[in-house]
Amino acid sequence: MVPAGLSILHITMKSIRELYRIGTGPSSSHTMGPRYAAGIFAGRHPEAAEFEVTLYGSLAATGRGHLTDVAIEETLTPVAPVKLVWEPQVFLPFHPNGMRFRSLDAQGAVTDEWVVYSVGGGQLAEEGADTVEGDEVYKMNTLSEILEWCQRTGRTYWEYVEECEGPEIWDFLADVWRVMCAAVERGIDREGVLPGPLNLPRRAATYHVRASGYKSNLQSRGLVFAYALAVSEENASGGEIVTAPTCGSCGVMPAVLYHLKKSRDFSDARIYRALATAGLIGNIVKHNASIAGAEVGCQGEVGVACAMAAAAANQLFGGSPAQIEYAAEMGLEHHLGMTCDPVCGLVQIPCIERNAYAAARALDANLYSAFTDGGHRVSFDRVVEVMKQTGHDLPSIYKETGEGGLARTWQQ
Repeated sequence: MVPAGLSILHITMKSIRELYRIGTGPSSSHTMGPRYAAGIFAGRHPEAAEFEVTLYGSLAATGRGHLTDVAIEETLTPVAPVKLVWEPQVFLPFHPNGMRFRSLDAQGAVTDEWVVYSVGGGQLAEEGADTVEGDEVYKMNTLSEILEWCQRTGRTYWEYVEECEGPEIWDFLADVWRVMCAAVERGIDREGVLPGPLNLPRRAATYHVRASGYKSNLQSRGLVFAYALAVSEENASGGEIVTAPTCGSCGVMPAVLYHLKKSRDFSDARIYRALATAGLIGNIVKHNASIAGAEVGCQGEVGVACAMAAAAANQLFGGSPAQIEYAAEMGLEHHLGMTCDPVCGLVQIPCIERNAYAAARALDANLYSAFTDGGHRVSFDRVVEVMKQTGHDLPSIYKETGEGGLARTWQQ
């Protein structure tokens, strides 16, 4: 049963292929989504003499720091010149990340217009319609329903994913895992300063070296920090990463899974199953609430990533479906209310550190749940509902506009 008050956006959920997206950073909503939208519009109008793109709300407020303009111009300019219009104070009613694409002929007349929204995780949506792409493959869309199915059938979450997605999902997740590992390994080997006006030095390599000097318990935590920093720094520099569930939170899942793979020698097959379970967790939040920082704050990005990683870790250590649900619930619950306040509109401060802390917190949630039988009072679905309402209640300055919180302090 769906908990009372839980808002369901669609009848069925999309594939986790729409959650795990391979691409370049620094932002899934502000870089990957606009790039994809520009590609669609360019494909529709190869004859255009000029394009005009208006960015609204959060996209306009922090778009320059997130390279939104670069993504759009790189995609459209090979077809025709682009004029960008920035409207940070104008919020379209459907979503804070609105874009209006126009194609013009040689006389300057508008030949077509398309309003589209980057709704998080690199995904696009149109007002009054569903998301632009992706098949709906999951008939159950709350964790309570799926948990009941697991208990009734004796199966687990990853088996539900396989049943809905088909066996070919494993090849897709193998590719996801390959990109995650590559991002960790590139990141821990790179030094220097991240791009942008903050002149923020990379720290992953230093953390990785220092971790080796500690005893095993501290070394373990230091390595998790290093791996999370590595991927987040790769994202901040425009490297190839996987949204899990977003670019801004892409360091959490790889850090936890890479560390467990290295330290416990889990097979690749078991890692893929953990990715499937984590994807299901993230999908439920994306479907019933949001993973967009511009809509619900960082609780929808780093908070959801923590929930996904906690669930994945718990499964790897043999947790029951109830224990996995509890681990995910804690991962999200303890990020409720987290604001999205990027300094200078960059996915650097406080984003990179938050990835490292969330990775450690995911492992703690896994451990805490492992000491229980999985029974607890507040369900994961209830926390998703609360997260959505909390995001709605947050003032817009705390949702990826770069106008409040740490971003404002830095400006002062």
